[in-house]
Amino acid sequence: MDLALSQRTVFISGSHRGTGLVIAERFLQEGARVIVHAPEPAMLADLDPRFDLRVTGPLWNDEGAHSVIEAVKALTPELDVLVNNYGTAAKGEWLDTTSDQWRDMYEHNVLSVSRLTQGLLPKLKASNQARVINLGTIGSTRPNATMPHYYASKGALANLTAGLAKALAGDGVTVNLVSPGLIRTPEVEAAYLKIAQKRGWGDTFEAAEASIAEHYFENPLGRIATREEVADLVVFLASARASFINGQNIAVDGGALGIV
Repeated sequence: MDLALSQRTVFISGSHRGTGLVIAERFLQEGARVIVHAPEPAMLADLDPRFDLRVTGPLWNDEGAHSVIEAVKALTPELDVLVNNYGTAAKGEWLDTTSDQWRDMYEHNVLSVSRLTQGLLPKLKASNQARVINLGTIGSTRPNATMPHYYASKGALANLTAGLAKALAGDGVTVNLVSPGLIRTPEVEAAYLKIAQKRGWGDTFEAAEASIAEHYFENPLGRIATREEVADLVVFLASARASFINGQNIAVDGGALGIV
């Protein structure tokens, strides 16, 4: 299947690690020109040298985001895809999260996206295959009892995505939100493997995965999503094959949202 991504220019925020890095690798495999990003230069030091287009800067304040936007503009005369992957989570309970913690979550998960999108939209509008793809969580529509500031910010991101898709009517830019559940990152795998070993579910993640999913992320498939599965959806949404998918919040959760 030709995704028509060869030589398309893609910018992925927070692509120095985790799922963002796998997304960047997938785009590279499709022949795209990939601009990677990290908050600090040192975070890109060990990155594959194939990622030769790099920008750095914090996205959680106006100054940092402006510097990133200007750096992207300096690197490329055109931009076809903006993947707003950067975001962060923080622990907290309803009775102890402070106003500063709530504001911090919105700076990282909502305003970081609005800043980049506002700054790069003029370039995107010039493309004939323009895409904005935001990374969220299924918690945007089904939040947990804890981390209220995090889930509220991701809920706002879902709202932002839908509103932006309507605002760009007639401009040929599609806007979608990819909302994973639990993702099998190295950090998640290590944390849950410790729990699994203590509970006698198995000595490897593969042996314990079904039990981990049953107790911590119940879904009909009985396992955890890989980073590659999330990345593949992002790449598809950026492709020519997804030109009529717009304004959607797409769950990557093995059917977890279907469980009541």
